Amino acid sequence: MIVLDPDYNILAANTAYQRQFGTVDKPYIGHKCFRVSHHYDVPCDQAGEHCPMRKAFELKGPDRVLHIHHTPRGPEHVDVELRPILGAQREVVAYVERLATVRSASARPSSDGLVGRAAAFNTALAAVQRVAPSTLPVLLLGESGTGKELFARAVHEASPRANGPFVVVDCSGLTETLFESELFGYEKGAFTGANARKPGLVETAKGGTLFLDEMGDVPLSMQVKLLRLIESGTFRRVGSIESQQADFRLVAATHKPLQQMVADGRFRQDLYYRISAFPIHLPPLRERADDIPMLVDSFLQRGGPVKHRISVDAQAMARLQAHDWPGNIRELRNVLDRARLFADDGIVRVEHLPESLSGDGPHPVAIPAPALAPAGTVARGGEISDADLRRLAETSRCTRKELARQAGLSERTLYRRLKALGLV
Repeated sequence: MIVLDPDYNILAANTAYQRQFGTVDKPYIGHKCFRVSHHYDVPCDQAGEHCPMRKAFELKGPDRVLHIHHTPRGPEHVDVELRPILGAQREVVAYVERLATVRSASARPSSDGLVGRAAAFNTALAAVQRVAPSTLPVLLLGESGTGKELFARAVHEASPRANGPFVVVDCSGLTETLFESELFGYEKGAFTGANARKPGLVETAKGGTLFLDEMGDVPLSMQVKLLRLIESGTFRRVGSIESQQADFRLVAATHKPLQQMVADGRFRQDLYYRISAFPIHLPPLRERADDIPMLVDSFLQRGGPVKHRISVDAQAMARLQAHDWPGNIRELRNVLDRARLFADDGIVRVEHLPESLSGDGPHPVAIPAPALAPAGTVARGGEISDADLRRLAETSRCTRKELARQAGLSERTLYRRLKALGLV
């Protein structure tokens, strides 16, 4: 936690802040919070980001936002809550800011877990941080391959049940006859082949999180039993007359249009409202193209042992960022797993990519993307070169938002690039 004055100056910091964000060679007391956390020369809202101080000042109450801060360990996702301190006349005299590092996602290439820093990704991650401490059921919605299981695990790990089990139920892989016995378990002799009592996945998830993946594939006949489980918190093993008490946090996911399925009579309306208390929309990869270089680096780190460190050349990266990715992150991972087998010298080139990545689809900008940054450096994630960005900025008379759109960059990335070029 830190204390700020209304002019963004850091007045005080507790031991936890000093341990997480402080360094000996970079003092912060008396310095502007936006310079320390973001390396900006102006407040966040002037650099294309949400500034909690402005909102807290307007509301005379708390505001909360997910930001990416510079830390001694590099860029990290940080959950920020700002509360104003009011004087006798209800004027704002100072602010108290609580900062919590988000451990379930990485803002730089990582060998495991969620990776991203695009605005659409951060919106979904912020929703996870909001709902995780509660007991509300969470419904993850999005196209196939957008990382639903990783987001479900992030909800679990940020919840009070993090020390309990995280149990995955693949609803699409269970037939109607198997669904009940797998979910609720069975008693010895309940059916032919039931030679011993078997606990179900609901029982296995006791004290933790039950993740129902592909919820839209649950048969109608089983939906009523699932509804009874969620509403009553009880279940019966197959072949038993005794009720068992369930104890789990529910997270469900689907790529199917559940609301349309409710209207068509293919999904129970009452079950839909029980599981969708807190829906989170996961963005497709085409909406977070700025994350592709970081994801590429992450997936190449996650591969098996190789002779060389694998990188991607500029033309191949441009092709990857131009692709529409109907299979989303899963498709990207498969493409890289294949390409690395052809990269004998450690460099993935265009000829190593599948023909389906022909580049005929929509391209963010016409300028090729840079290759992955070398190990130990931070890639910019944009496509436009410094020379082209300078020329565009100097000749264009549009707003910063429109300039960012023309350059194929987020406003935040644009500001950082312009600052480095001495144009702001």
